Amino acid sequence: MADNLDPRLTDAQLAAALVRNAGLLALNMRNRGLEALRGTATEKTNVADVVTAADTAAERYVVDQLLRCRPHDSILGEEGAAHAGTSGRTWVIDPVDGTWNFFSGSAYWCSALALAGEAPAVGPDDAAMPVAADSSAALAHDAGASLGARVSPGAGEPARDGLADAAVLLGAIFQPQEDKLWLGGSLQNATLNGEPVAVDTRQDVGLLAGVTYIHPGWLAARQTAGPWQRAARLPATLRMLGSGSCDLGRVAQAELGVWFQHSCPAWDWLPGKGIVRAAGGETGVVRVNGLDWFVAGPKGAVDAITAALADTCLGDGPVTEDLP
Repeated sequence: MADNLDPRLTDAQLAAALVRNAGLLALNMRNRGLEALRGTATEKTNVADVVTAADTAAERYVVDQLLRCRPHDSILGEEGAAHAGTSGRTWVIDPVDGTWNFFSGSAYWCSALALAGEAPAVGPDDAAMPVAADSSAALAHDAGASLGARVSPGAGEPARDGLADAAVLLGAIFQPQEDKLWLGGSLQNATLNGEPVAVDTRQDVGLLAGVTYIHPGWLAARQTAGPWQRAARLPATLRMLGSGSCDLGRVAQAELGVWFQHSCPAWDWLPGKGIVRAAGGETGVVRVNGLDWFVAGPKGAVDAITAALADTCLGDGPVTEDLP
C-alpha cells in the first residue's frame, strides 16, 4: 500500500498522487496473475461490466486519503464509496477505468478522478478548512441516482444535469503501463506528464478520428442505434478502445480527435471533461430519445457530432429489439 499523503499538498498535487498510487496499486495486484484477478471479478450490470478486487482496493485507498487530506469535501466512487462533506466540492473517483481491458491483460486502462464544484481551491494552509457550503450530499445523490433520473424531455435539448456534468476544478488520469499522467481543469492548465497539451486545431470532424463506445446490446435498440450511426458516419475514422478516460486524455493531447458516448456516469466523464476543456476543447451533453450523449473535442467537431445526434428521433434507427 502506498504511504499516506500530506494534507498540505495542493489539490493538483493531491490529485496526481492519488491517481498514480491507485493505478500502481491496481497494476501490482494484476501482476500477481491474471487468473487470480479474474477469480475476484463479479458482474455488475452485464458480463462486460465487472468489478475486481483491484477496483475496490484502489478506491478504498483514494477514499482513505481523501478523508485524511480533505475531510470537508464530499466523495463519490464508482464502486460505492460515498461521503457527504460541507465544502461544496466533490471528489469523483474511478479507481480502474477500462476494467474489461484491465483484467484481460491490456495496457489501455487507467485510474481517474475529478474534483467537481465551484468552491475556492484548497491549498497547503487551509486543507482542513470548510469553504462556502453547497449541497454536496445532494450532488452525490444526484450522481448516484444515474443520468436517467435527470429531466430533459425534448430530443436534442441540452441535458439538465446535476453532478454528472458538473463544473470540473481538476481532472486527473493516470495510465500506469504507459506512465501517462494527464491533469487539467479550471484550476490547472492541461498537461501530460507536466508538459502542456492542446486539442486538435482542426475543426472539421471529417478530418478527425472519432473515438466512441457503445455496448453491443445498444446497437439492437432503436433509441440508441439511430443517433450513434448518424454521428459515427461523420469522422474520418472510428476507434473503440475501451477506456473513456484514456480516450479523453488523448483527445486533450490531439492524438484522437472527437469523442462521443451515451449515458456516462460522472466518474466516466468528469475527469476527461476537465482536461479536455483545459486543453482548449469544447464539451457538451445533449439529450436524445430520453438518453444523454456526451461529446468532447474541438468546438467545430463537437458541434457537428451534437447536431447529428440531436437530429435523430425514434424511428430513425434500423432495429426494433428491446433495450439491453
